[in-house]
Amino acid sequence: MRPANIVTSIADVLAGVAISGFFMQQGLLADWILPLILLCISTIGLYGGGVVFNDVFDAELDKIERPERPIPMGIITIKEATLLGIILLLMGIITAFFVNLVSGFLATIIAVSAIVYNKWGKHRSFLGPLNMGLCRGLNLLLGVSILVTQLNLYWYVAIVPIIYIASITMISRGEVHGGKSQSLYFAGLLYILVILSILFISFYNKSEFLTLLFLFPFAAMIFIPLVKAIRQPVGKNIGKAVKAGVIALIFLNASWASAFGSTGLAFLILLLMPLSLYLAKKFSVT
Repeated sequence: MRPANIVTSIADVLAGVAISGFFMQQGLLADWILPLILLCISTIGLYGGGVVFNDVFDAELDKIERPERPIPMGIITIKEATLLGIILLLMGIITAFFVNLVSGFLATIIAVSAIVYNKWGKHRSFLGPLNMGLCRGLNLLLGVSILVTQLNLYWYVAIVPIIYIASITMISRGEVHGGKSQSLYFAGLLYILVILSILFISFYNKSEFLTLLFLFPFAAMIFIPLVKAIRQPVGKNIGKAVKAGVIALIFLNASWASAFGSTGLAFLILLLMPLSLYLAKKFSVT
């Protein structure tokens, strides 16, 4: 299920909620805490289920390339893993429908997109990374959908995580056998585009100074291992670049919250970083 990664998906949803302006509404705590919890449970189910199906569809290949994964090791059977994946995806979809219909439909599309990626998308050089990025982009919108009317205003924010995750997915293809410096350079350019996009939004919202507090560590976390991988594009270095890129999503999501004026929530999102780093030591990230 990649627990460390699931924490980053919760950060996606919290960032989406911040973008929607949900916390700027007046109302009782009880009025907003339940939908927030439901969306967090939804993304846990969607991400966890998607990753489980990744291992289900890759079971035969993992016997050769990833023998340390649970299915090749015999810790869990394919049948059991499939059942777990179905339960998690259904949990993600059903809890989202309890928030509102639009959230439920978004969760359904995320679940379908995850299955499509795991079964077919990952084998396509261009559509695969795009497919994976779409899952994250929709996950950000899942948070925004807590206020359905805000989706019409902020649908475009999904483009940024699509670009970012597509670049990480592209890098990850060299994780086992090594990669090419050219693709890593291209990923670096996409990283720069992501940073500039959030900076532009923060300037527009007059929150650039606080947003830079989160963008600087984000940039350091993704570029330091990427530069090392470019110099030596071996599997080990590429794996570290991918791992850093995934965990750095917490900084990215904190940047989103700050760019839209929710600095308090940005720091709250940042509190997820120690948990994700701890889980990354206990469980595989890639």
